[in-house]
Amino acid sequence: MMQPSSRRRLLALPLAALLAASLLALPACGSASGAGNDASTSSAASSAAKPGKAKAGKAEKGKAYTFTDDLGRKVTVKRHKRVVACMGSLADAWQLAGGTLVGASDDAFGHYPVDSSKVSGVGRSTSLNLESILALKPDFVIMTGIADGKHSTGVSQADAKSALTEAGVPVAFFKVTTFADYKRMMGTLCAITGRNDLYKKNVTKVGEKIKSAVSRYSVASKSPSVLVVSAFSKGLVVQNSSGMAGAIVKDLGAVNVADEHPSLLSDFSLEAAVEANPDYVLVLAASDDAATAQRYYDQVAGSSSAWQGMDAVKEGRVTMLDAAHFLYKPNADWAESYVLAGKALNK
Repeated sequence: MMQPSSRRRLLALPLAALLAASLLALPACGSASGAGNDASTSSAASSAAKPGKAKAGKAEKGKAYTFTDDLGRKVTVKRHKRVVACMGSLADAWQLAGGTLVGASDDAFGHYPVDSSKVSGVGRSTSLNLESILALKPDFVIMTGIADGKHSTGVSQADAKSALTEAGVPVAFFKVTTFADYKRMMGTLCAITGRNDLYKKNVTKVGEKIKSAVSRYSVASKSPSVLVVSAFSKGLVVQNSSGMAGAIVKDLGAVNVADEHPSLLSDFSLEAAVEANPDYVLVLAASDDAATAQRYYDQVAGSSSAWQGMDAVKEGRVTMLDAAHFLYKPNADWAESYVLAGKALNK
């Protein structure tokens, strides 16, 4: 299995009270009108969008930049010296665009090259510490819109957005699942930073590598059927082509079993999977530890004689795909994910 790029490392107060206190303590920030356009999945072979083309005017260095985020909101960024990213992949993307961070969600430090000695943690991506974010006096906050967090001591990203907007802090939402989503987001981020050179390095060149991988590993001539499942402690969860791994499989020319049998998404059973008899099974590790991920898979499928009798299992066409490339967004390493999936589909 391809090892992760060296670029990546593997390894609470009530909302109303926080907002009231923070509005008194926070110095005036540049105001921002709220506002994006969600261009969902598209083929890896599509041409890379140019920086600054994401629903906005030209980005001029040192000047305010207005764009439309992925929730359809107009966002104006006047300054970007004190940026907080509320998901690890977004923190990594901002750095790849040439930006610097003052704060990031906890997952940024374990899975991406974000320096904890220079960047403060602001809680889990699903349960943010609003007080910590506001204390950093951010001039721009990047979010993904995760709504979970109601059952914890922190706040959800949606709730944090309301408080930050009230405090005059520009907030942008980016929904990233596929490489097409990543390049659209990077077009905006690189336009804000004025780093077209980094767009070429971390997007355009990556897109070229993906095209090369698709050309080399394409199975379109055979159109094999593929079952894509995530292995969790409580069982297996099926992915269709709307997920990151599923989109890669589709770009490589395979047919996702869940697209043909959507009932598998909500009512998965080993029996139904066996009946579909996929040519390949791709298992996505839901844990950084490969041994743990393998154990999750074995707990569900290892004792099933029917599963073990599938052609894909008997003939060695079951592949465990690592979390670094298929659970966390690979960003500038996206081409590596295509190569790994491509090799698995060419066994």
